[in-house]
Amino acid sequence: MAFLRLASRWPALSKFGVANPSLHGKSPPLRNGFLPLTTSSAVGKSASAAATTEAFRGGSSQAVGHAPGQRKDVLDSSFDDAHAAYKSKTTWEILRAYIVYTLCSSSYLVENNMKLMKIMKAVMGEKMFTALMKGTFYGHFVAGEDQERIRPTLERLRSFGVKPILDYSVEEDLSQEEAEKREVESSVSELGDEKVQGTMPQFHVDKTFADRRYKVSSARTYFYLNEATCERNLEIFQQSLQAVAGATYGTGLAAVKLTALGRPQLLLQLSEVIMRTRQYMAEITAKTAQANRSSPEDKGNIIGKHISPEQLHQKLQQTCKLSEAPVKKFLQNVTFDQEGLIHLFPWSGIIDENLELSETFLVPDIKSGKMVRLLTQLSSKEEEMFRNMIRRINVLAQTAEDLDVRMMVDAEQTYFQPAISRITLEFMRKYNSKKALIFNTYQCYLKDTFNEVVTDLEQAKRQNFYFGAKLVRGAYLEQERARAAALGYNDPTCPSFEATSESYHTTLTECLRRIKDLKSKGKPNMIGIMVASHNEDTVRYAIEKMKEIGISPEDKVLCFGQLLGMCDYITFPLGQSGYSAYKYIPYGPVNEVLPYLSRRAQENKGILKKIKKEKKLLLRELFFRISRGKFLYTPKGDYTPI
Repeated sequence: MAFLRLASRWPALSKFGVANPSLHGKSPPLRNGFLPLTTSSAVGKSASAAATTEAFRGGSSQAVGHAPGQRKDVLDSSFDDAHAAYKSKTTWEILRAYIVYTLCSSSYLVENNMKLMKIMKAVMGEKMFTALMKGTFYGHFVAGEDQERIRPTLERLRSFGVKPILDYSVEEDLSQEEAEKREVESSVSELGDEKVQGTMPQFHVDKTFADRRYKVSSARTYFYLNEATCERNLEIFQQSLQAVAGATYGTGLAAVKLTALGRPQLLLQLSEVIMRTRQYMAEITAKTAQANRSSPEDKGNIIGKHISPEQLHQKLQQTCKLSEAPVKKFLQNVTFDQEGLIHLFPWSGIIDENLELSETFLVPDIKSGKMVRLLTQLSSKEEEMFRNMIRRINVLAQTAEDLDVRMMVDAEQTYFQPAISRITLEFMRKYNSKKALIFNTYQCYLKDTFNEVVTDLEQAKRQNFYFGAKLVRGAYLEQERARAAALGYNDPTCPSFEATSESYHTTLTECLRRIKDLKSKGKPNMIGIMVASHNEDTVRYAIEKMKEIGISPEDKVLCFGQLLGMCDYITFPLGQSGYSAYKYIPYGPVNEVLPYLSRRAQENKGILKKIKKEKKLLLRELFFRISRGKFLYTPKGDYTPI
């Protein structure tokens, strides 16, 4: 009742942007019955109040010029429109969101949330605890328990212009000791952790960081147990793809993590091969440049060197004391096109053929003159495990193709990422021949992200496949910095938030430039980008760049994504104004997603500035509904996602 009494104090509501109906005889009029186009924060607030008033009067905030049945609101790019943010929610859901965000602001509750939830479960019993979670944290951050129960949420999102990225968010609640034990055992070959000359420490497990949840609050973590668990994860991911096809009319995506589908040791070793290959190319080109008294080429970017077969042969002859036979045999496996060198190794064979990894990654050593192995030895059992991992990914990619839905491969730690990206790119080459079905993820807090994206874009261009990418800031920043300092390798992360933003914006701009170039050449949609960011400035930057370059939402080459239960004031206005907008939708049984809920609480504590704005907008909409007698408001959307 105290809360309702507060709502009745009309003068106090002005700070939330809500007009006092007793002081103003009528609602603010709309110009010609439509919302004005706004960019400034002050005008945005006015538009927000006008939109809210018009909606409750039974009017429409549909923009001028759109045909009936294709409703599109005008976007308030200040993202200060409370009604646009929350008209998809019941009043109870708004109140619940405010309560959840308030609880997330408590350091004690956040730091002890898992312990407190377990105590509550023991005291209250299973049924009451489940009901409490569904009424609070679970209900706010998770869509439902299975692919059938999430349908109402997905349908409501769709009716308000928002599409889903489905993510089955169940993970084991392991102790630190058990997590470390599993990771160490599954990250070392049964032949031993061989550290030969040239070994890179970042691609070898260290017990201090074996629990990959260390300082990570926003990413789900899988710990390998056996091949059977990987098969179960495969089935779950397949079910997510089927749910996307059935419940989202094919407009959604399904998220996949490669560490769920295979032994982490294999990703570590393959990542080291990739980085040693780049180092090898840098050494060859540097020595050749020195011999020719010319400037050295850039650091190991193979695809950007435009080296012909004859030039590579010449470089090897200049640097290696080898007979013709080994060099020719090596060159037979090198991938070239008309522009020159693409790959030193037949990466396509990794996903198409039964190659023995241990015998594939051999190069002529520029010092000893012998053929040397870049990949440490694998046992026959481990070779089989790698084939199993690739088979699982192939099953998912084939399922996505059969169902005509898209699959997004999540980014992970830098010591896994080279292998994850390489494998994903090869599956893009195989399955993205007609449209972008497979998407990769790039973390822009990494110093090399721009170069990585440009290199992959270049491969897509030269091998003529569709390129799909999700751009994120990243989930492992603190862990990456701490691990680099402890193990003595260069910190891979940008030094500041500002540097990360610059990396993000530079990378996005390059993608948009290439999109525009392809569009002018009659090749639209060859590149698809998701701006997955909770940062208003980044979203505004993307919108401004789209307008500047001449890319419209209808081109369907750029979309936006945020997590369910976070930054609704960004996602829903975007979707309702005709942009392609997504929510990352976690789902799974209540008790099995508690680790996920724990992370969400921790992440929200870390972004208090966003919480402050979200809470302000929630209160504004809540007070407005109470003031207009709309406490029992029922959301009814009539938008069609682009």
